Amino acid sequence: MPKPDAVTFKQLRALQAVAEHGSLTAAAEAIRLTPPAVHSQLRQLETNFNARLVERGPQGGARLTLQGEAVLVGARAVETALEACADHVRAINDGMEGLVTLGVVSTAKYFAPRLVADLQRAFPTIDVILRVTSREGIVAALASASVDLAIMGRPPRVPEVQATVLGPHPHVLIARPDHPLAGQGRLPPELILAEPFVAREDGSGTRILMDRFLERLGRGRPARIIELESNETLKQAVMAGLGIALISRHTVTEELRAGRLAELQAEALPLVRQWFLVHRADTALSAAGRRIHGHIVGRQGAFLPN
Repeated sequence: MPKPDAVTFKQLRALQAVAEHGSLTAAAEAIRLTPPAVHSQLRQLETNFNARLVERGPQGGARLTLQGEAVLVGARAVETALEACADHVRAINDGMEGLVTLGVVSTAKYFAPRLVADLQRAFPTIDVILRVTSREGIVAALASASVDLAIMGRPPRVPEVQATVLGPHPHVLIARPDHPLAGQGRLPPELILAEPFVAREDGSGTRILMDRFLERLGRGRPARIIELESNETLKQAVMAGLGIALISRHTVTEELRAGRLAELQAEALPLVRQWFLVHRADTALSAAGRRIHGHIVGRQGAFLPN
């Protein structure tokens, strides 16, 4: 009964050498073994396959039997598979293949798909998975190491991360185009604070920035706030006349250009923050992750909306 699980690479190498060089002596010289060692490897291989694999000729030559030719086909397939495996491992080591998960906060979803498309063109053999969620979700994903890289507006304190600036992230005050405050030039704080604000949920980066803006503007005076859970709903609410909103300009670029929303003017606006590319400080990026990181940073914010 054949025992293929007992076959070794040395045995297959000996068989291939005999098939290529035609004698045990020449085969032994080619693979740097003694003729008795080659003979021993072949006998073990024949035992493992329960068949005669090599016939020795009267002049010291050797040739493979039909069974030996069948084993030779398998040996060459194993060699080809190992060479392909080695090429694959080299590609992974060099960062030319692999899987990278890129997490982005929801505000970044307006430019992140274009960035991922650019990455796929630059690195077609690296799979880049885009994960869009809230700021809290990105922080949790970094903590659980379920994302390799993340784009966000304010790096977290926990977990500790390495952060690289990607480019400016302006926030603006918006209203519907026919709002009484639209087109009025720089607005005094009292007129702004008299309006209801449409805002993202507590914990979002945009909400944190808005709360700080209103605190500074009103010096503790409370504002009327209508809370919503997405930028898209917030924009629709402003267009419907429910109130005004502080929002990332990158989320309303098209609406401002098309005149569906208006940008209000006030002191200290726009509030310019930065986009950051972050990854955990205590976890080394894979070679593919380093290539993706380097490419994103090298774009110098060119993928951000104008």
